[in-house]
Order: sequence, then C-alpha cells, then structure tokens
Amino acid sequence: MAVLLLLLFSSLALSLPNLSSSKIYTSLSKGSSLTIQDVLISSPNPTFSAGFLNVGGNAYSFAIWFTEPLNGNFTTVWMANRDQPVNGKHTKFSLQNSGNLLLTDAGQINIWTSNTKSNSSVQLEFYENGNLVLSTSEGENLWQSFDFPTNTLLPDQLFTRNTILVSSRSKTNHSSGFYKLYFDGDGILRLRYEGPEITSVYWPDTWITTANAGRTYSNGSKIAVLDSSGYFQSSDLLQFYTSDYGFGPQRRLVLDYDGNLRVYSLDKQSGSWQVTWQHSSEPCRIHGICGANSLCINDPDVGRRCTCLPGYKMKNQTDWSYGCEPDFQLTCNDKSRSGFLQLLHVEFYGFDLSFFPNITFEACKNVCLNYCGCKGIQYRFSLDFGYYNCYPKNILFNGYRSLNFPDPIFIRLPKVNLSTVENPNEDFNLQCNDVITPLDRTYKRKNQDWMKSFIWCTLAVGSFEIICMLAYLLKTRRHSNSGIHCYLQVATGFRKFSYAELKKASRNFSQEIGRGGGGVVYAGILSDNRFAAIKCLKEAIQGEAEFLAEISTICRLNHMNLIEMWGYCAEGKHRLLVYEYMENGNLAISLYCNKLNWRKRFEIALGTARGLAYLHEECLEWVLHCDVKPQNILLDSNYQPKVADFSLSKLLKRSGIESTNFSKIRGTRGYMAPEWIFNLPITSKVDVYSYGIVVLQMITGWGSFGNHANDNSIVMEPRGLVTWVKENIKGPDIGRISRIKGIVDPSMNGDFDMRRMEILVEVALKCVEEDKDARPTMRQVVDMLLHQDSDDEFLITKSSLGDKTLLL
Repeated sequence: MAVLLLLLFSSLALSLPNLSSSKIYTSLSKGSSLTIQDVLISSPNPTFSAGFLNVGGNAYSFAIWFTEPLNGNFTTVWMANRDQPVNGKHTKFSLQNSGNLLLTDAGQINIWTSNTKSNSSVQLEFYENGNLVLSTSEGENLWQSFDFPTNTLLPDQLFTRNTILVSSRSKTNHSSGFYKLYFDGDGILRLRYEGPEITSVYWPDTWITTANAGRTYSNGSKIAVLDSSGYFQSSDLLQFYTSDYGFGPQRRLVLDYDGNLRVYSLDKQSGSWQVTWQHSSEPCRIHGICGANSLCINDPDVGRRCTCLPGYKMKNQTDWSYGCEPDFQLTCNDKSRSGFLQLLHVEFYGFDLSFFPNITFEACKNVCLNYCGCKGIQYRFSLDFGYYNCYPKNILFNGYRSLNFPDPIFIRLPKVNLSTVENPNEDFNLQCNDVITPLDRTYKRKNQDWMKSFIWCTLAVGSFEIICMLAYLLKTRRHSNSGIHCYLQVATGFRKFSYAELKKASRNFSQEIGRGGGGVVYAGILSDNRFAAIKCLKEAIQGEAEFLAEISTICRLNHMNLIEMWGYCAEGKHRLLVYEYMENGNLAISLYCNKLNWRKRFEIALGTARGLAYLHEECLEWVLHCDVKPQNILLDSNYQPKVADFSLSKLLKRSGIESTNFSKIRGTRGYMAPEWIFNLPITSKVDVYSYGIVVLQMITGWGSFGNHANDNSIVMEPRGLVTWVKENIKGPDIGRISRIKGIVDPSMNGDFDMRRMEILVEVALKCVEEDKDARPTMRQVVDMLLHQDSDDEFLITKSSLGDKTLLL
C-alpha cells in the first residue's frame, strides 16, 4: 500500500506545472508554510489539491483544484487571492504560531489572511470534499474555505446569507468578474450584473412576481445547497435536478464568466465536464453580456457574438463588457436633424424614460425627440390590449436580436448618418442562398448511350417505388394518430395543440411559474383567452404512440381534487402538457407565507386525500403519484386543493397495484417512503407516506429548512419532522393537549379545533409508519378525517367544495 501511495503522489507531482519536486501533505501545523517551489497539500484520496497555481507569467494564486488534469488544464474550485496574484519567488502561505493563516508576496507584503487567532494548538486539514479547514485541538473550526467561495460551490457546500459567488473575468482570467449570486434582503436567491457603469438584476426575471417565478420571500432562513445526487434546493423554494440526477459523478456549481449559472458533471469516459443544468438557455438574455449600445446575437454555428449598433464603435477593442460608444453627435436644439433607424427583431430590456400606452408611431417618435437624452424607442404591440405601447430609452442596454421577437427597435441617429447606413439588418438576415454549380463535363465516351438510358430508367422505377412505399407508411401512421387525437378530443374535450400554438400562448416560454424533476411550467393564454399552465416535459425517449397511450389514461382522470388537463403537444421531440392555471400557486408557497388558517389547512388535507384515494382506487386504471409534496398540491382561488404533476406517475392495471416493479427511484428526497430506499416492493402506500409528511408540515408550519418557530434545531430533511413530532407528543394522556399545542404552527395563534387537530395528528403519524402494512389506505384516511361526532358544527362551505356542502 505504501508503494502504491508513493507512486500515486509521484505521478501527481509530475502532472503539476513547476511542482515536479513537490512535497505532499494532507495537513499543516503551527509554524509550517508552503512555497511555490516545493510544497503541495492533497486531500486523502487525493481528489483535490491545494497550493500555488500558475495564473499567468510569473503570477500565482493560492488555490484548490481537482487533482486530475483534463486536457492538460486544472479545474479550479477556490482561490484566496484571485484579484492579487503573487510573485513566483520568496512567496509563502504560512500557518503562524498565533493561529493565523497568512499569504505573503516575496516575503514582505501581506496579500491575504484568515484573521484567526488561537492560543491552543491548531491544524489546517484538507478534507476529501474539497474543504480546507483550520481547527483547534478541541475541534473548533476557526476558518474553512467553504465559507468563502469564489465562483464555485461543491456538493454539500452550504450557500448562506453571508456568502457570494462572483464570476471570473474570462475563461483564462480568474480575477473577479461582473456577475454575482447572492441572497437579497428578502431572502430571494438572485443573479446580478455589476458592470463598469451599470448594475441590474437579471434572475429571476424582474417583470414577473416572486410567486410566479416559483420563489417565496424568507426573512429568516437564507440557505441553499447542491447535494451529491445533483439536487439543488434553496430556502426561497428554488429547486432543480441535474439531468444526470443520482449518486456517482463529481459535480460543481459554477457562476461562469458569461453570467450563466451552471452545474457541471465529470464524464470520466470522455474526460470532460458536461453541463447538466443551467439557469438560462438563452445567452443573450443575460444582462451586460455585450455592454451598452451593442447587440447580442446567438448564432447557431458560432454561438453568442456581439456587434455595435450602426453609428457606434467599440470602446475597448479587447473587451466587449465596455460596450460601444457613439461615433456621432446629436444636436438637441434642432429636432429636425435627428431621425430613426429601424432594426428588426431587436429588443433592449429596461432603462425606459417613461411608458406611453396606446399612442401612434409618430407620437412615440415625438416623445423621444423632445428628450435630449433619448437614444431610441421600442414600439411594441400588446397582445393583451390590442394596441401599441411606446418605450423611449435613455440607455441602450441589454440589447439582443431574436427572430422570436416580433417588434423592431428604432435607434436615434443624426439624419446625415442615416444616409450612410446601407442595410442595418444585413447582419441579422438568416437566408440560405446556396447556388448549385454543375460540373463541366467536357468529355464523352463512345457507345455508352444505351448504358445511360438503362441507368436512368432503373433510377426512375426505383424512386417511384420508394415514393409509393413512403406515402403508404405516412398515410397509415397519420390515420392511426388521427384516430387517437379525434377520440381524445371527442370523448374528453382534451385536444392536441401544435408547438407553435403553445409557443405563442406562452410568449416564447418567457414566464416560468414552476420547475420540477419532470420539466418546467410556463404561464400562457390560449386562443380562447383561458389562462393555462404549460408544462414542457424533459426530452422524452418514448415515441408519440406510447406518449399518447399514457395521455389517453391521464386525461380521463376526472376528480374535483385533481388538476384538470386541457391538452397536450407531441411534435417531434417536444412533449408538453396543458392544464388549468391555479391562482394561489402551490401549497408550499402558502405555508411559507402564512396564508392558511386552520379551516383551510384541514380542507386541503381532506381534499388532497380524496384526490389520492381516487387515483388509487376509483379510476379505471389505478395510478401511483410517486411525488406527493407541497409543491405538487396546487390551490385555486378558494384554496381548494388539486393534486398535480403526474410526470413521475405509474399507471397500473387493477391486478398490479400491489406488485409493482420500478426500474428507478421516483420522487423527492425526504418525502420518499422507506420502500424506495430499501428496494422493497412499491405499492400505493408510498403515496400514503408522502401524504403523511405533507400533513405534518401543514400542522406544524415547518418548512424543508427547519424554520419552525418553536424549535430551530430541526434537521433539514422533511423526515426529521416525524421524529420531532413523535418526541414532542409522546407520554401519558394527561397533558397531551398541551403537547399537541406545542407542535402546532404558532402563526395560527391557537385558533384551531383541538379534537380535530388530534385526529389530524393521529392520521399523519399513521401514514408515516415505517412498515407499509401499518399505514392506512388513502380511502381509510378520508374516512378517518370525515369521522366526527354528530354534534360537530364544522362546516366546509360551498365556496370551497363547489356544489357540495358537507357537514362533517
């Protein structure tokens, strides 16, 4: 073993630049130091290395990187002195006798320090997760690199109110860039551009509400984490899964130099980092990417590129972040000398002087001409109101060109400059003008005419047969699919949408209202003016026929506590679902915002149980939901619950409900029953367990980050709630009422029915039993919730249950 470790460390040392004679340690003690020439720290395996990394010329930064180089380059995850590299000679990284970490340049200038102090013995240790930790002999952590990230988060590294990710300046320049990820004062995780002259927030989109962005305000918990399975969750309800969700590959969350937040996973076969999630698939929508007075164009062949507006020139020939500057002068006193140049399919977001609805184009131009600082006008048609709105711009910033944007921008230029612009839109026209030039055959072969005739005849007959065969196959498939489409529409009112229809209804999928493991949900307005939620499923591997077979079952599900689906799209690789829009979002948002009184919570628990009972026992083909959680329980205008998101569902024949085999784990960690973890047979009881967790959350007001007002020590997993509730209510019957009061959400101020609360607690705890056979069915849950004494006056009103009025 010692020989193997020696060989491993030797190969590691040889792979590092200028470190062929490195000494390798896993820790440092007081009085020790690292130099550029001869010392390197390694994690135990070693997955990570720490030391001086060459960042250009005779410049070095003390950094942490993945030990294994890819294509000759090291992947850096942390830097101490990214903005102030040190000299290659006489530079040290020291653990001083005072307990302070100090980086000195050429032995004299202090570049970086941990600002720590300890009289006891201390040690700097390097853990296998990539965390460099300075701790005392008593186990107290004085400093750790995880608390001071640069542009990268590693799995299980907490991102808190006190941490900020700052992008690099470029691919090769590791110094601080212009983009930041941070928690704002309201607890929302945001991305912000801080350029040389302009600052603006660009994620989540500022023109939509926080709730519609799938977030919620949180003045308490401000914490986020990417776990080792590829699941990210934040206290503002932001969550996502990487495309390769599951344990195995090494991952890192990076705020890249272009302002895009991405998760990279290491593909060991190809030896490269692959993007498995990113916050934006439209690079030109990221603020400041090309600077002011310029346009960002996303070219499918070469990627993103920047160009100055007509009449403008680059400020800095080597850096687009400084944008462009005018190559002209406007005369403000003489409006007749100014004109406007139209650029097609171009938008500049933000920086409006004002907003003028429903005015003519001439009036809009006059508005701009009356302002000396007006640089142009966005004249935009409103689909909601059927008229044009005028947006005069005082800064031309965040400009992008997309064929999906129907309206032009009109930039203001001197009239003398307008005459010199030949074709302002030439850069943006995507036309195919391929000319086929036939080869010049200048020779002939004798006695070959009969061979040519034979070949041409054979080709003609063969082509005719192929065309006939393709036409027959196409006709057969069209009849088959059209039969399914017609059946669905006539039998259920469920219709097929084209991808173009849904793209238009959702305004090019611009307003995201939800995100989960199955896909992203966007708000839209259909052609009949119905508000709809449009879910884009992740790229499906199943064919259209298989997709339609499952949809034909789901669309026949009809219950007042299930989300109503209105249609679907199966076009090429696109798989989309269209269903009713729910005004009050999901249950998770309402719990975080304390919008639910006792009556609403009980109705939600009962309605959800009814919906699940219908899925399990009443519909023609039984359905396991497999992902019951607050985010998948939607609330209408009356807070009537509707179970949604069947993207992970399993459709079963009646004979198969108790003997289901699944090829992979489904659901959300913390809400999954023990059967998933221990590879036991999966039955309808997995939904019962998840339902029990949800009910406990409604009772206690406890969120997924342990922010219950009565106990801040709850662990971050929802399953920790089960243990906490059981420990707080166990004991003799005497005093049971006060113990139950102790677990109830304090925001209800004691305004609830104690007897019904006892029943709800009892039902929830039965649902979360470890043994699935000890859990009730969802039908039994409904019966238990409806079981009240005859003198009970608790009434569920017509407003929440439609035409049905039940006296419970």
